Amino acid sequence: MHSVLRAGLVSLSVLGSVAVLAEERLIADFEGSDYAGWVATGTAFGSGPAHGTLPEQAPVTGFRGQGLVNTYLGGDKPIGTLTSPEIELNHRYLSFLIGGGAEEGRTCVNVLVDGQVVRSATGREDETLSTLTFDLGDYAGKKARIQIVDDVTGGWGHILADHFVLSDTAATPPYFKQPLDTETLYEESYRPQFHFTAQKGWLNDPNGLVFFGGEYHLFFQHNPKGREWGNMTWGHAVSTNLLEWNQLEHALHPDALGTMFSGSAVVDWKNTGGFQTGKEPALVALYTAAGGTSDESKGKPFTQGLAFSNDRGRTWKKYDKNPVLGNIGDGDRDPKVFWHEPSKHWVMPLYIGEKDPSNLDKNGKPKTRNVCHFYTSTDLKQWTFASKFAEELYECPGFVELPVDRGTKPSKWVLWGASGEYWVGRFDGKSFTAETPKRKGDFGSNAYAAQAFDNLPDQRVILINWMQGGKYPSMPFNQQMGFPVELSLQSSAEGPRLVKWPISEIRQLFTSVLHEELPLNFPAGKRALSGTNAELADLEFEFIPGSATTVAFDLRGNRFEWNAVSQELSAFGRKVPAPIGNRNLGRRSEFRRPWGPDYEPWEKSVRLRFLIDRTSIELFVNGGTAAASFCFVPKVAPGNTLIVEGGELTRSRVTLRELKSAWKY
Repeated sequence: MHSVLRAGLVSLSVLGSVAVLAEERLIADFEGSDYAGWVATGTAFGSGPAHGTLPEQAPVTGFRGQGLVNTYLGGDKPIGTLTSPEIELNHRYLSFLIGGGAEEGRTCVNVLVDGQVVRSATGREDETLSTLTFDLGDYAGKKARIQIVDDVTGGWGHILADHFVLSDTAATPPYFKQPLDTETLYEESYRPQFHFTAQKGWLNDPNGLVFFGGEYHLFFQHNPKGREWGNMTWGHAVSTNLLEWNQLEHALHPDALGTMFSGSAVVDWKNTGGFQTGKEPALVALYTAAGGTSDESKGKPFTQGLAFSNDRGRTWKKYDKNPVLGNIGDGDRDPKVFWHEPSKHWVMPLYIGEKDPSNLDKNGKPKTRNVCHFYTSTDLKQWTFASKFAEELYECPGFVELPVDRGTKPSKWVLWGASGEYWVGRFDGKSFTAETPKRKGDFGSNAYAAQAFDNLPDQRVILINWMQGGKYPSMPFNQQMGFPVELSLQSSAEGPRLVKWPISEIRQLFTSVLHEELPLNFPAGKRALSGTNAELADLEFEFIPGSATTVAFDLRGNRFEWNAVSQELSAFGRKVPAPIGNRNLGRRSEFRRPWGPDYEPWEKSVRLRFLIDRTSIELFVNGGTAAASFCFVPKVAPGNTLIVEGGELTRSRVTLRELKSAWKY
């Protein structure tokens, strides 16, 4: 707050204290050993205020003094409420500090008048407390209570609060909760317009990506009951073009073996599992049953289950002899099954947490080593251990075969983990041998748990990742998927490297294409790029640096800065390699006059492509040889500005394509 306790006002930690200055009254600052008259229920609040950060919590900042309310007591699982004694609203404004979870009505601070919630606010999924002010003028002279609520047991299931003050002056512009407008689904202010989001509730890992019957199937980790992680269920959406998605009924629900964690889906063309009942082959899903993550599955381990569908994925039946693969280690999960034609069997890469007896923690217990096992099967129901990958890999293994240099060289296999690091090597049907060191697959802040489609008809390998960690204030949904990209391998001096490039279907969303050749020897300064009012854009920029030391872009208030010395692009606290390249680096440029032929890249240039949606920017450098995914909360109106510093650009050109919403396709 900017003006809380001025000279002459005594700091008090109890409710109902006598104010020394009439215009300001301290309600509670939680500096005592207990809650001083506030009543706690449940276990989340403990017996008294916390003193900063609790065990295993990220650093908590922004509170005043030594004490605060912090319900991360033993983690996110405990719940409860903390309610103040009755107070008289003899000042117009209530200001306080708040942080923690963002689940409306469930991780929040409420003001109750006559037992009814009249004001409510949540945190912003941030451990830094910030000031918030309620205007209570409508309730002047009435009695009220303040209630702090933690009713969430999953991720961000905690609330932070401190320093409640009644005052005649607002500490910040008063906050009013805006009700969700259910009549404008998919048009909400923070709804991505060409990235997939669930209609409502939490979303994370893409699951079961498969093409069948003219449809792309996207299953996904989903909480249909809230905006926070938990109650994992397989959501389901279909598309005919990878742009316009139709969300269907949920495919897999929690059961006695656990909640439904990540997995994959295949078309059983040869009916190896015997699940087919009609003329069309069955779709078969392999998934993780996460034992112990629900009351129904208490005491159960993580195992792998199977479900099948004979109506193109509209309804699913779980195999009556589940699990098809019992528990192996700690948190086994995320089977990515595919058919290996040369070996005539199914292959399952699977994450396993192995206990390592040679590496003990401070309590003398074996630490967990993150590895990928390979299993094989001829019928999808019985699985045999085949091999173990030698290096550490954490969660969501992905595994595909890719041509090298557009098929002019023998193909290779690519294995990756949830955070995107990958290896290139060979696979004999049972074991994978890496031929390159581990490499970074995404240099941004938000890409995670990527999965490739199975059974694509056109030999492409298409990938979708979860863009973890985005913020979507007051939205009915939480989290988004990345835009689909096509994968390829390109030769380099260090061996084959992975190339990512947005799928060509994006052209179906273009509403305008503006191409501009900037003047030769473009001088230092700023220039608003053509089409800067486009909210949704596919922006490409190519430049030969010349004497310029910095080339930067302000995209929706976010700065992307290229440095001539390091030849890196900095954004959101991350660095992305962006070396001066040549025309054979990565995919061919998408620079084009409206609907005209492709332009050839220049020699010794840097090529950047940005996909700009309402809450995300995805970057592809030098034809996709480096990629980075970023989420943000828009704070400024659409606008894109070029900034050149330290010298001139020898040559530069820009293409900006405005996109329409895929939800209004």
